[in-house]
Amino acid sequence: MTKILVTGAGGYIGSTLVPMLLERGFGVRAVDRFFFGQNVLASHPTLEVIKEDTRRLTPQHFEGIEAVIDLAAISNDPSGELFQDATWQINHQARAETAWLAKMAGAHRYILPSSCSLYGFLPPDVVADENTPTHPLTTYARANECAEEDALELADDKFTVVILRQATVYGYSPRMRFDVAINGMTYGTWKTGKLPMMRDGSQWRPFVHVRDTAAAMIFMLTAAPSKVNAQIFNVGSDKNVYQLYDLGERVAHSISPKVQVEWYGDPDHRSYRVAFKKIEALGWHATRTVEDGVKEIIDALYAGKLDRTTETLTLEWYKTLHHWHNVLQQVELHGGILDIEEVAQIRPGLRKVGS
Repeated sequence: MTKILVTGAGGYIGSTLVPMLLERGFGVRAVDRFFFGQNVLASHPTLEVIKEDTRRLTPQHFEGIEAVIDLAAISNDPSGELFQDATWQINHQARAETAWLAKMAGAHRYILPSSCSLYGFLPPDVVADENTPTHPLTTYARANECAEEDALELADDKFTVVILRQATVYGYSPRMRFDVAINGMTYGTWKTGKLPMMRDGSQWRPFVHVRDTAAAMIFMLTAAPSKVNAQIFNVGSDKNVYQLYDLGERVAHSISPKVQVEWYGDPDHRSYRVAFKKIEALGWHATRTVEDGVKEIIDALYAGKLDRTTETLTLEWYKTLHHWHNVLQQVELHGGILDIEEVAQIRPGLRKVGS
């Protein structure tokens, strides 16, 4: 059985990818801090779960591994700006180290899911392919670009390295996110009858369903090295490239014919159109539409399987964890809060607790 190490296995994409790998007969070693809970991954006979930070991986974590899908990352621009040092450590340095450790351990393949946000801003008449110069505008994007460069340097005849620049991901996942465009639009429209739209709506952006991008990663596990080694691939589809206002209309009309636009925030300076012919030429194609993603989210909301909570907003959850970590550090003493480490009694003959 081919065994795959997946970092970030408890994240938005990872919690979708891991079950898909298991269904296809792969063994999986799932590595994550599990900030959002370990219950996002159901137990399975060929699933091994390791709770660890990717900044602390050792050669032992890679024993018996044939391929790595390196998803672990601070996963959006606002989080990257607030936690810049951690973003550079996790999104760049830890990934570069993970790729090197995988190669030293004898793994044959390393797949780095990166982001189309590296293209930053492009004139509307330019459609970016993999040779288009990048223009990363954020810490998140710049760290991803450095990780790409370091990983590609490791590629050789025995170690296949593949970079997947993903479009903006959407759709239902066990570790749900409502801080990505389509998912946020869907919830807002369903909950309030108003479409939340970031100003000014003219920005171009490509999108890909979470199961489609997971399928692209699985596709690259068995693609011929001669076709993919040391290569970068954009992941998405032409039919899912939109200006945000047009995208919002499609989302809204999938839910209700009468929806008002509710503008918020400052204009997003990122705007890029992207081409996907390179990966499609290999035989991979995205299969899901915006409407597919909207429907599954709405169905889950109506069924009570899903709701918008702090945990579904990545930055808000990181800030919450950071706050409570500081609070607990201030009040913790002797290994606990109320229950602390047991110590020897000074007074002879004093009864033990509970006796």
